[in-house]
Amino acid sequence: MPSPFIELEIETPSGERTVKVTNPDKTYFSALPEGRGRKIDLVEYYLAVGDGVVRALNERPTVLKRHPDGAEGEAIYQKRVPDKRPEWIQTCTVHFPSGRSATELCPVDVAHVAWAANLGTLDFHPWPTRCRHVENPDELRIDLDPMPGTDWDDVIEVALEVRAFLDELGMVSFPKTSGSKGVHVYLRTRADWTFTEVRHCAVAVAREIERRRPEIATAKWWKEERGERVFLDFNRMARDQTIASAYSVRARPQATVSAPVTWDELPDCEIADFDIWTMRDRFVALGDVHAAIDDIAHDLTPLLELYERQGDGEAPFPPSFALQPGEPKRVQPSRDKDRPKA
Repeated sequence: MPSPFIELEIETPSGERTVKVTNPDKTYFSALPEGRGRKIDLVEYYLAVGDGVVRALNERPTVLKRHPDGAEGEAIYQKRVPDKRPEWIQTCTVHFPSGRSATELCPVDVAHVAWAANLGTLDFHPWPTRCRHVENPDELRIDLDPMPGTDWDDVIEVALEVRAFLDELGMVSFPKTSGSKGVHVYLRTRADWTFTEVRHCAVAVAREIERRRPEIATAKWWKEERGERVFLDFNRMARDQTIASAYSVRARPQATVSAPVTWDELPDCEIADFDIWTMRDRFVALGDVHAAIDDIAHDLTPLLELYERQGDGEAPFPPSFALQPGEPKRVQPSRDKDRPKA
């Protein structure tokens, strides 16, 4: 009879932590060979890439995307950590415009990650802030989302255009596969600006890439305006909007992961290259290829100045937000009776 649980002793900078893994032999990823897609395989994957995933999550309020019935089961986005948790679990309280708050997981070591994985967490969705400066992002994220009619080659081409632009500004950026269908580009920044200001930087990047490559890239929020292009989703930088972290496992039967890569590797990568097994081998061979991401905290002034020069004003926010100052009215262009006819 399979064991109902096992206990892992995990070394951390603060001492040894015990993490219980319940139902370790439960199948989580049906497309993997038998014995390689279990819950324990998920937990052990995170332990194997511990240095990398902790670097991505360290001291960040983190939403847990849980799939307790496996990758093909229902997703639960859990902002609030359970009341019943080990005493060593660290948390961070964040506040929302509604006046509500949430006490979220704040990982500081790999034991936190393993504990969350036992809850069925596949993806970790960290804020771009740290708990000590929770209202000031220190990470600019550019999310490249391919629209219908585009392919992986299109995503890579747009990603390389983003890199070229940031290189021109002297900014060191780091790409990763999303583990699903797109690419994320990360940039560490000084924690000197508000969410609104950092989102303006993402808007500026999106509009500049659209200006340079209008045939393949778009900054248009309304889907009917995007066409068959890659959308640079600037609203991933809106407050309380997140994306899966580096090394996060995605809810796919193949157990693909959001894989940090180098710019030289990216043109030859495919999403399917990286799963919870191939990434273990890669990590043994290469370590964390984004290990230098914290070495430089960039000044965002050039991007804020570009946003002002572009002169297009505020971009639409996600529909869950109240209408923001300067935001255009939220009317689908085809339904806007006041919109000038082409």
